[in-house]
Amino acid sequence: MHNTNQRPLWVHLAFSGIRRRRTALWLTWASALFTGYCLPWAELLTGPPWLTRLFLVHDWSWFAMMVPMTVWYWLGLRWMDRHRAWVPGS
Repeated sequence: MHNTNQRPLWVHLAFSGIRRRRTALWLTWASALFTGYCLPWAELLTGPPWLTRLFLVHDWSWFAMMVPMTVWYWLGLRWMDRHRAWVPGS
């Protein structure tokens, strides 16, 4: 990622250590998948006891934190794409 003065601080903070678009895309997708995992599935679904051991989250706090973070990464990725701010060839 090019260090330009035109890039907003919120984009710089999201991808400060990431140079390639592919890595930022992985981060965004991983954040989205983890957001889905952070739903309190054990509380929402009734099923076998192994379900509560598989899904360790029992409240909405993790989900409430992960949604804005995922949106932040997605918006930062979109900003970087629109302004062609990635290192060429990445």
